[in-house]
Amino acid sequence: MNSYYNMDCMEGMKLIPDKYFDLAIVDPPYFTGPEKRNYYGRRVSPIGVQRKYKPSKEWGLPDDSYFKELVRISNNQIVWGINYFPTTVLDGSGRIVWDKVNGSSSFSDCEIAYCSYHDSVRIFRYMWNGMMQGKSISEDSVQQGDKGKNEVRIHPTQKPIKLYKWLLYNYAKTGDKILDTHVGSASSLIACHEMGFEFMGFEKDEVYYKTSLDRLNKVRRQISMFDLEAL
Repeated sequence: MNSYYNMDCMEGMKLIPDKYFDLAIVDPPYFTGPEKRNYYGRRVSPIGVQRKYKPSKEWGLPDDSYFKELVRISNNQIVWGINYFPTTVLDGSGRIVWDKVNGSSSFSDCEIAYCSYHDSVRIFRYMWNGMMQGKSISEDSVQQGDKGKNEVRIHPTQKPIKLYKWLLYNYAKTGDKILDTHVGSASSLIACHEMGFEFMGFEKDEVYYKTSLDRLNKVRRQISMFDLEAL
């Protein structure tokens, strides 16, 4: 499978059979549109961060029709930003909290996801504040000494690859097919590729699609240690 499409996920999901995916890990836009908020569409953000790209399409807030389709085509779901969505489709109490270890930053201290696997709350701590990025999953609140190892930001709502790897490690099993309806930076697809999971992704913004596809393809072209051992 391993496919990535530049299209509206609502159109793509209509073509997918019921319960085709084992797990959907999605990060829909939390607000009514970055352009309307006059933040993410700027080339320079209010805190002076240079934005390389301006979104070419309006980001709409998903309604219940989106969540109904998501549940129809996937057996389990992890949905970031659940605290922003007034939906009754995802009625379970399971939650995942990503603690960004932001310290005194003015940004949100954490992000919250719906999780269909359990009724409790699980926490993942990983520093994600500008150049302050966590060292590893096991040393989550320690800043990396080498800034060259930091992930390059290509999307305003980008999440770290290590976050998706933690989700896959804890919730997916060998052979699972993974769906991401709002790929953005392709962090989720890179995590799937590196961990050997089949995936499908959608991104309707053409500029972000091309940029994230390039990021994904660069990872795909890398020769892993396993490949070298097989030579």
